[in-house]
Amino acid sequence: MRARRLGWAGLEIEAGGERLLIDYVQDISPLFTGWKPGAHLATPSGTASAALVTHLHRDHTDAAALAEVLTPGAPVLRPAPGPGDSVDNLTTLPAERELARHRLAAEVVDVWSTRELGPFRATAVPAIDGLGDPQLNWVVEADGQRVLHGGDTMFHGYWWLIARRFGPFDAVFLPANGPVVDAPHLQPPSPLPAALDPRQAAVAAEILDARYAVPIHYEPEQPDKIAGYVEVPDPANELRTHAGRRARVLAVGEWLDLTA
Repeated sequence: MRARRLGWAGLEIEAGGERLLIDYVQDISPLFTGWKPGAHLATPSGTASAALVTHLHRDHTDAAALAEVLTPGAPVLRPAPGPGDSVDNLTTLPAERELARHRLAAEVVDVWSTRELGPFRATAVPAIDGLGDPQLNWVVEADGQRVLHGGDTMFHGYWWLIARRFGPFDAVFLPANGPVVDAPHLQPPSPLPAALDPRQAAVAAEILDARYAVPIHYEPEQPDKIAGYVEVPDPANELRTHAGRRARVLAVGEWLDLTA
């Protein structure tokens, strides 16, 4: 199995001649209005047979991009819709509408559920979203290797459960930009990170007994994404400081061969 960073939180995993995508996006300007569409994002190296999404924020679920690269009828595994009204679900409704409009084969899965997707075995594991929306993280196994994709989860107490059930990991792809978010519908705002910062990501990687800790959910070339979204200045280098030799920083488009 090998994995390729596609930019922001996007990941392409290849095994047995097939491809699986996680949180693949191409245009996240509906959420990050300062982001230039297509900039600093890579496209998959070929057609994919399945996709996973950690949650339905528009920077993690891009239905139009998925429709371009998935085989017809390919499963798209996702968490449940958020409870509550349109204000509660303000940040997930755009992606919900786009999934329906593009008629993707989206399937809601529960935490700890496992699906066999060709050569891949994907299990939804617990995660905590910084804005209170439903989120899953994904454990993917193939060719005797095992990885975890962390979406944009906060630090939580499920790491030990995940480690006991699935560890050790060959690689964990974890958010590391530690954003502090001041959103109009979430007031008063929190001064605490809404996703893992580099130190928290390093701690999670240690608990999960990961061979590699790969930072995602950051792009140094586009620091000004939206008002009220303040990130750690240099997530990659700070992760190196905290995670030491475990840290593995991938450029956008770079592969990590887990069989090596």
